[in-house]
Amino acid sequence: MGEATKPLVLVVACALVDADGRVLIAQRPEGKQLAGLWEFPGGKLEPGETPEAAVVRELAEELGIETKTACLAPLTFASHSYESFHLLMPLYVCRRFWGTPQALEHQAIKWVRPNRLREYPMPEADIPLVAHLIDLL
Repeated sequence: MGEATKPLVLVVACALVDADGRVLIAQRPEGKQLAGLWEFPGGKLEPGETPEAAVVRELAEELGIETKTACLAPLTFASHSYESFHLLMPLYVCRRFWGTPQALEHQAIKWVRPNRLREYPMPEADIPLVAHLIDLL
């Protein structure tokens, strides 16, 4: 399958940042593709949904926290070709949220200093995002 014929999959990701400048990462659950790898929370957009609305919804579903679209700042994006599809993933930064994050859909979650993010195995698409977070934080 050539590059031009792969389906484009749009997903969103969010780097939650706490008051200490740490970033939240979540471990993909067993039974899912790329299980055990660490990622930024997020997911696929639902039909008619904006990327920002998808981030707010995904954070509520995956972590049990609330935020608003006004609290999201776009930072960068990943464009990565996997074997059967091409992934486009905007990364937002969020510093204002309500509630305590919990691993509702992941094996585990962790607050990590940006310069330590490379110590955690991540999906290929997430890896280039780390440098942008290190520069920002």
